[in-house]
Amino acid sequence: MTWLNAGVPSTQVAEWAGHSVGVLHQMYAKCIVGQEDAARERIAAALGDDSGA
Repeated sequence: MTWLNAGVPSTQVAEWAGHSVGVLHQMYAKCIVGQEDAARERIAAALGDDSGA
């Protein structure tokens, strides 16, 4: 789903799609691609870690 891949939070996408977050993730889990690296970078930034891990 384009919205999820664009980084829109699951809660917002679920609301727009008329689903719960759980249903949204069950339906579209395989469609969410390429977000692992970005998620790790956001976690590292939040922790003040420049290594990206």
